Amino acid sequence: MNDYLGAHMSISGGLHLAIDRAVAAGCSVVQIFTRNSNQWKGKAVSGGDVELFRSKYTASGLKDVISHDIYLINLAAPAGETRDKSIAAFRDELETCARLGIAKVVMHPGSHLSDPAAVGLERVVAAFDKLFTEVPQFEGKVLLETTAGQGSNLGRTFEELAAIIDGSRFPDKFGVCLDTCHTFAAGYNTATEEGYQDTMAQFDRLIGLDRLLCFHFNDSKKGLGSRVDRHEHIGQGTLGLNPFRFILNDARFATVPKILETPKGDSDEMDGVNLALLRGLC
Repeated sequence: MNDYLGAHMSISGGLHLAIDRAVAAGCSVVQIFTRNSNQWKGKAVSGGDVELFRSKYTASGLKDVISHDIYLINLAAPAGETRDKSIAAFRDELETCARLGIAKVVMHPGSHLSDPAAVGLERVVAAFDKLFTEVPQFEGKVLLETTAGQGSNLGRTFEELAAIIDGSRFPDKFGVCLDTCHTFAAGYNTATEEGYQDTMAQFDRLIGLDRLLCFHFNDSKKGLGSRVDRHEHIGQGTLGLNPFRFILNDARFATVPKILETPKGDSDEMDGVNLALLRGLC
């Protein structure tokens, strides 16, 4: 397949098994966690793990492999334990990805908590300026993910993402991952042709389409502007099929990875169902 469609796959039993699962599901690209997503410190990745992962990936025919940082990380947190742990965990993520040959790391910008959003954004910038200085061996890009804006989560608007990129001493180290569910829940109406074109025009003006390096393909359980992050299977939520059709047939994004994060259920079989539906829209 040459369509750059894929899904998030489990690393249960070993990092390399995510590659096998992706191939079995018919993916062209894959996203993984490099460690348990709900623990601060992951199990150390051995040299053997790295070698096996790299060889499996090379032999797989997959076009790209992307990492997603763990959910606990909040680089917008104030000075204290959470911030210290977040920076340490993200440093470990960058170091691990450099070893594995993964050049794209998707991350949620974090939550500003009780402080103003602008303060939270400044903290994110400071954290990344520190991290990029300390981990020069990571030569890839960090992809800031668009969020639904639940609670005090940063990343609901393109302006907030632009503030992080433009504020950093390392702007070239950033890209963006556009999540279809999150962006819709944040108030960008990509379900109509006019709304889609307007959304992409805003993105291009504020950030630049050359920075749009990944999509998360998720339908949304909640409506436009709900600011609630709840994923649904493709075509079964409030988005419908239009946003996916628009993106898949937009030549500007032909080689941009498009990753499913739809509910898994008891098996990965729905990945195949969702992928087949998406391929039918091309």
